[in-house]
Amino acid sequence: MSPYPTAISVSIVTDDTAVTLDGVLDIPPDPAGVVIFAHGRGSNRMSPRNISVARQLNAAGIATLLFDLLTDAEASSPHHGQDIALLANRVQHALDWTAINTQTAPLPKGLFGAGTGAAAALETAARGWGRVEALVARGGYPDLAQAALPRVSAPTLQIVAELDRNMLDMGRMAKAMLGRDSALRVVPGASALFEEPGALDMVGRHSVEWFTTHLRGSR
Repeated sequence: MSPYPTAISVSIVTDDTAVTLDGVLDIPPDPAGVVIFAHGRGSNRMSPRNISVARQLNAAGIATLLFDLLTDAEASSPHHGQDIALLANRVQHALDWTAINTQTAPLPKGLFGAGTGAAAALETAARGWGRVEALVARGGYPDLAQAALPRVSAPTLQIVAELDRNMLDMGRMAKAMLGRDSALRVVPGASALFEEPGALDMVGRHSVEWFTTHLRGSR
C-alpha cells in the first residue's frame, strides 16, 4: 500500500545541475498553506517519520510537498549529504516550484527540516529568495547553518528529544541566535529518532500548532 494514498507525483527541475527531483504533493480541501519537507542525510521522500508528520498536517488542512533533495547517484556519496549549500539550493528549487505551481502558488509557504535537512531549511530561509512564513526543525544540525541563523526572519520552532543531550544543547544555542520569534519544544523521554511510543505524534502536534498559527495568520 502506498504511503501517499492521496498524493500527486511531481517533478522538480533544478537549474544548477539540470537534475530532476522526484516529489509528492498532497493538498487537502481549502488548505491554509503548503509545507515543504527537507529530509536528513540517508533519507528521502519515503521517510516514514516525515510522512507521519505530513499526514498530521494534511489532516489539519495544510498541504505538504515531500521530495528527494538528491538523486540516487548523489545520495550514494557522503559528501553530497553533508553539503548544506547544495541541499539549501534544492530546497530553494522546491520553494520556487510551489510559487509557480497553480495549486500552491497562492498559499503561504512553510519549511519542515529534519537532520541535515533542517540546516538546509534554515539556510534557505535566511537567504530571503522566497518568502517563508514559518519553519519547523525536528532534531537537525543548526550548527551547520550557524552563520545563517541571525538572518532567519521566519518564525522558527525547534523540536528536540529530551534524551538527545547534544542536540538539546545545539537547539538552545540556535534559539538564542534566532531571536524572539523562535521557540524550542522538548519531547519528554524521546531519543534522537523519536522512536518511543507517542514521541513522533508529539512532533506532529507541535508542528501542526506552529504551522496552523503562522500560516493561517499570514493569509
